Amino acid sequence: MSTGTVAKPSAAPKKAGRRKLTWPWILLIVAAGLVLFSLVRVVSGADDLTSVGQISGALQLAVPIAMAGLGGLWAERAGVVNIGLEGMMILGTWFGAWAGYQWGPWTGVVVGILGGALGGLLHAIITVTFNVNHIVSGVAINILAVGFTQYLSNFTFAEAEGGSSKQSPRIDQITDITIPGLSDGLIDLQQKHWFLISDIAGILGGLVTHLSLLTIVAALLIPATWWLLWRTAFGLRLRSCGENPVAAESLGVNVYKYKYIAVVVSGGLAGLGGAFLAIVSTGIYQEGQTGGRGYIGLAAMIFGNWMPGGMALGASLFGFTDSLKIRGGAENVHALLLLVALLLVIAALWQLYKKKYVVAAISAAFSAAFFLWYFLTDEVPSQFVDAAPYITTLLVLALSAQRLRMPKADGLPYRKGQGK
Repeated sequence: MSTGTVAKPSAAPKKAGRRKLTWPWILLIVAAGLVLFSLVRVVSGADDLTSVGQISGALQLAVPIAMAGLGGLWAERAGVVNIGLEGMMILGTWFGAWAGYQWGPWTGVVVGILGGALGGLLHAIITVTFNVNHIVSGVAINILAVGFTQYLSNFTFAEAEGGSSKQSPRIDQITDITIPGLSDGLIDLQQKHWFLISDIAGILGGLVTHLSLLTIVAALLIPATWWLLWRTAFGLRLRSCGENPVAAESLGVNVYKYKYIAVVVSGGLAGLGGAFLAIVSTGIYQEGQTGGRGYIGLAAMIFGNWMPGGMALGASLFGFTDSLKIRGGAENVHALLLLVALLLVIAALWQLYKKKYVVAAISAAFSAAFFLWYFLTDEVPSQFVDAAPYITTLLVLALSAQRLRMPKADGLPYRKGQGK
């Protein structure tokens, strides 16, 4: 009788997971990006692309978007979709300006945060307690915020000296910082327009010239959020509510409490972004001044794959594009056509390396179209310049969509007691 053993079926091969970018690779990508950007600046002659003023302006425009994106991250990591970020920013601009012109800018910042948090609390009551669809609730809050602030303006700003029904009186500015010696030296170096060296000087100079104290506070909130949500027990519980609230509740987590905390903090951060717009960016409240930045913040969060660092990168990209149309306008945006064409060449080569010939051919075709557009024109239409930040938003989301993973229970209905 045969005593031979039966061979066990081999286990199915595991799919290779996506490699995480290590710091050496990240630094290499950043360095390559700087070289490419410097090359575009030299070839196009658009020297304002990396000037101190451009970087400083981009940083100022990125902060409100980053705060809205950070607010969205808090809410969605707890499982609540927050389309109402735009409305919460509007509340932040109005309440920040209302308190700011009367009692000072820092009081305005605090009251602006509270105004946004009030919108977050309303969103939490509607979605968490009453289990209303998150999108419907967010849209309703956006509409309500517009009407509510217009109504308040009619009997507050309209009766104040220097104000009207559509804008507030002037608000005192928050102190900004310029590092003497270092700032001047970097500005001089940037103005020499040397390849790469002047670009690095312009970027560093923008970070140390006329930097608002509130910008520093906002920037610190990004690593603080990462530490709190990914390195503490509180953050683990909050994120578990967005991944599997039933399992979290079965382990003793008060899911409702964490969802409420996350959405109120989300509103407060969006309110901070709105207060920044009114107090730092313009020094005045104006009706409609958020300009869809709440939605762009949401896009930055999605681009960043629901992570603080990625969200900050997305906000910086959108802020930089927005700043381009203010400084140099058509010339700067025209130079970006060359940058896009070069990036598409790199994308085509990468797809060829991965043997995805159809995608490579499409990338090459679009690259050729952008090269032709750049070399056959001297500037782009003004309508395209105004739409550049929004076009960038759509393109970035479309190109990054395949690598995204939202929290598993994000936006799903949940009732207390499901885990028992």
